[in-house]
Amino acid sequence: MTAGEQDRVGTVSRLSVGPVKGLGLHHPHSVDVTATGLAGDRRFFLADERDTLLSITRTGALAPFTAIAELDAPRERLTISGPGGSEFTDAVELGAAVKVNFFGHHDVSGRVVQGRWAEFFSDHVGQAVRLVRADVANGACDLHPLTLLGDASVQALAEHADTSIDSRRFRMSIEFSGFAPFAEDEWSGRLLAAGDAELRVGGPVKRCAATAREPESGQRDLPMLRMLKAMRGLQPSELGTGVNFGVYAHVVRPGRVSVGDQIRLVTDDGA
Repeated sequence: MTAGEQDRVGTVSRLSVGPVKGLGLHHPHSVDVTATGLAGDRRFFLADERDTLLSITRTGALAPFTAIAELDAPRERLTISGPGGSEFTDAVELGAAVKVNFFGHHDVSGRVVQGRWAEFFSDHVGQAVRLVRADVANGACDLHPLTLLGDASVQALAEHADTSIDSRRFRMSIEFSGFAPFAEDEWSGRLLAAGDAELRVGGPVKRCAATAREPESGQRDLPMLRMLKAMRGLQPSELGTGVNFGVYAHVVRPGRVSVGDQIRLVTDDGA
């Protein structure tokens, strides 16, 4: 690390948590970073009749809905809030075991949530789906527990495309300010301190068509993949060649992270 790099310190600007993958996200001021990711994030997901993930890439119908999961209560419950103040809540009663394919890359094991959930979600997406609770906490994350993206990178993309871009469409775990555009691309393998937590930065996030959707309505409104390709070209990633934006991370030391906390690169000896 150079002397200038050691002096460069950023700030956590946004945190994003979604108990049900594909629904709208919460943006808490503070969250616990556990060994497997942000507490409460991506524990549930939707599976179609072919045991394939149904996410925001395939439908934006659930983007206007948000979920609150009560997993520590004697009887687990899930509450879905929708447009106009609508709300649906029911117990989390686990049924049959299932393995669901994510992106043609890996399978996620879970249990089907019984009761009215299949009807509720099927009605809203227009096809038969089941709600599944992953067997492990944060089990419905894409590939790795956390994702990171710099505000400057989003701004650089917006300026290149000559349009405003809401960074929520990228659905990143931790967003931050204070570093140069695309600085995170150079951090693979590095340690990053964020609040009380310490992370090991991984490789790039290959973007999908979900980024084309406006984050509140779920409607397609920007040709985001074309915009990224025009600026950055095609690049390699863990999921093959495509357009990358943001990076993955693993948890080295769990801890509390809040908006406004310092975020900085550290050496392996903690300096």
